[in-house]
Amino acid sequence: MTDSLPSHSSVVVIGGGIMGCSTLYHLAKLGVSDAILLERNELTSGTTWHSAAQVRALRNSRNLTRMIQYSVDLYSRLEEETGQNVGWIQKGSLSIATNPDRLTHIRRQESLAHAFGIDAHSISAQEAKERWPLMNADDVLGAVWSPDDGRVSPSDVCAALVKAAKKLNAKIFEKTGVTGILTENGRVRGVETTAGTVSCDAVAICTGLWSRDVGQMAGADVPLLACEHFYLLTKPVEGITGNMPTLSDHDNHLYIRDDSGGLLVGCFEPMGKPIEPGVLGADFAFGLLPEDWDHFEPMMTNALHRLPALETAQVKMLLNGPESFTPDGTFMLGETAETRGLFLGCGMNSVGMAAGGGAGMNLAHTIVHGHTAYDLSEADAKRFAPAFNSVQHLMARAPEILGTHYDIAYPGKQLKTARGLRQLPLHDRYVAAGAQFGQFYGWERPLYFGKTAEPTLGFGRPDWFENVKAEVAAAHERAAIFDASSFGKIDVKGPDAEAFLLHTCAGQMARAPGSVIYSAILNARGTFESDITAQRIAVDHYRLFVGTAAIKRDLAWLTRHSDGFNVTLTDTTEAYAVLGLMGPDAARIAAQVGAPELVDLRYFTQGEAHIAGHHVRAARLSYVGEAGWEITCRAENATAIYDTLCAAGATPAGLYAQTSMRIEKGFCAMGHELDGDLDPIEAGLDFAVRKSGGFIGSDALEQRRAAGATSQVVALAFDDDAAVPLGHEPIYAGGKIVGQTSSAAYGYRVGAPVALGHAAGLRQGDRVDVDIAREMYTATVTIGALFDPTGRRMKV
Repeated sequence: MTDSLPSHSSVVVIGGGIMGCSTLYHLAKLGVSDAILLERNELTSGTTWHSAAQVRALRNSRNLTRMIQYSVDLYSRLEEETGQNVGWIQKGSLSIATNPDRLTHIRRQESLAHAFGIDAHSISAQEAKERWPLMNADDVLGAVWSPDDGRVSPSDVCAALVKAAKKLNAKIFEKTGVTGILTENGRVRGVETTAGTVSCDAVAICTGLWSRDVGQMAGADVPLLACEHFYLLTKPVEGITGNMPTLSDHDNHLYIRDDSGGLLVGCFEPMGKPIEPGVLGADFAFGLLPEDWDHFEPMMTNALHRLPALETAQVKMLLNGPESFTPDGTFMLGETAETRGLFLGCGMNSVGMAAGGGAGMNLAHTIVHGHTAYDLSEADAKRFAPAFNSVQHLMARAPEILGTHYDIAYPGKQLKTARGLRQLPLHDRYVAAGAQFGQFYGWERPLYFGKTAEPTLGFGRPDWFENVKAEVAAAHERAAIFDASSFGKIDVKGPDAEAFLLHTCAGQMARAPGSVIYSAILNARGTFESDITAQRIAVDHYRLFVGTAAIKRDLAWLTRHSDGFNVTLTDTTEAYAVLGLMGPDAARIAAQVGAPELVDLRYFTQGEAHIAGHHVRAARLSYVGEAGWEITCRAENATAIYDTLCAAGATPAGLYAQTSMRIEKGFCAMGHELDGDLDPIEAGLDFAVRKSGGFIGSDALEQRRAAGATSQVVALAFDDDAAVPLGHEPIYAGGKIVGQTSSAAYGYRVGAPVALGHAAGLRQGDRVDVDIAREMYTATVTIGALFDPTGRRMKV
């Protein structure tokens, strides 16, 4: 190792586990020849060294899966590149099901695997028993076999990454602790260490369990917490010869594989044990936590049921090592919102070895190029509300996240801990109306109303089907109120407001005051960074409405592109409530409550009025395809206005009704139909883009247009009324996969299950098959809206 620190490094990577080693290697590969890695103890000494190191490719999205596939390719390449064996053992994985819902779950995973090009197929319980002879298969209903999965040696992978990085002039400094991160004007300037100070342009925090503390050194939120993670190791067991597949018995919260002729039995128990911050100090290196047989006993009982051979096996140890978990179970990757040049690669949620190769590549790509190699918005470092960084909330949430690792992915499933962090102004009214709430960016949002008991979750027609049907009927036949108060709101003020938004937004931002404008926000590649609705309140004042979970990310993006413009950007999210009054009776209600001037507003314009004696600003637009307004008011006035609207005949409707109606209308949503890999042309939104250019991404978008880019978004209506698509199902045409659904619901106004999806080459009226848990359901393709394709209802 090098003896002395340099005075300057372009990038300082902090942490010598799999994420730090991978990031350093990829930075060097990208030409950052002066990158350094700082490790306060020794490489792999935190969590990496005791990882069970399973590498299972399939994840719940195409790009997370792609990322792990990259890891597999990288680990095999490293042996050729460095001569260092990484211990890759490819014996496949076997997922068993012992109840019908689990069987549906793993068959949905099998369908997803086919969409992503992964080899996976259903097998019988008997075939599963043949692949794992030591398994008790009496209660097994079926299984899915994935032959390409495997495992690696964590220390050997890191050794190979470091060896290759050093050949490219990267430097590693062990026994070098970071004591501070220097910032100036909100930007990283250097790192203070036990061996001196290094000035730098960027810092990558890859410090695992300790990342929250390191982030605080630079004023950034890094919401993660360590939990205890257990696996049992036995001495050699008769019947284990050579290496075997990984056995996933998730109904019993277990993963099982061979280890040195014995068994490794690990668990993600229903509720984990959190580790309070500060318990694991700076000297915790290659350390373990005390065995806890009382806590492990229920999992041991499950393991004895699945593996009768355990009854006579000799136990080597019950390994208890710390792992870090985030509030939603996905890692954090990318630049922080609070500090420029500060990047996160942490919170790996026990999939560090599987994800580390691809995640390190994407983090290095972000540091060098300003963006990930492909859309990874689900792992964006800026996605968490500040409330989630509270120790109290992390201590409650992290153990639950550990327990959900092997949950069945039921639609409508909600986490139970760290709830009630943020309440809408009308929360009490919604409780009184029997709302079932879902948590979004910390907000409690009504999913549906009229709940009389906790819903039973499943993959069939949901318990709330009739509740949502009634809410859609109210919006379609009378009038309903949809609460959009949680949407982010950014006020843009100043003499350069129009020029700034013409630069950062692709839409028609120069429209006159009183206008409402839909716009994409694109990156330099011409793909989506976000999409917004803007209200131009005055020549020098716009109010931007962004997605509920996008406020932190979008405000950071806009702020970082505001240099040179005389504007101020203010987050006004909590100052205002937004109530969408929608339906054919909306005009009568507006007149009855003393706001008849709203009836004269043209579509995509906005104006002022008073309801219940309070000032409102109403925008004539619709996200559900029925006529009405989105009414913005001061948050403290929302209750009086809501009560007045309800007294005049409106009823509340929740997010599930809105989603159903949005899909029927073919309206795209960020994180579903829109993401950082897609441009407005491919999303069918080119009509909303200024052809004169002049905005970020306009040159790249023009190149895509010239290359013949076309819309890929299609709408599907299913023949079988009993079909229950959930999104992410493969779409087949002519026996081949041609695309994938992105959003799905029951379409109450068209009387059929419906979905939106991406598929190239399909035409109006084409017939396709959709794979829902390995059953094919036929659907008809529509290009455009399934309901009211001309938009007459919402514009009249």
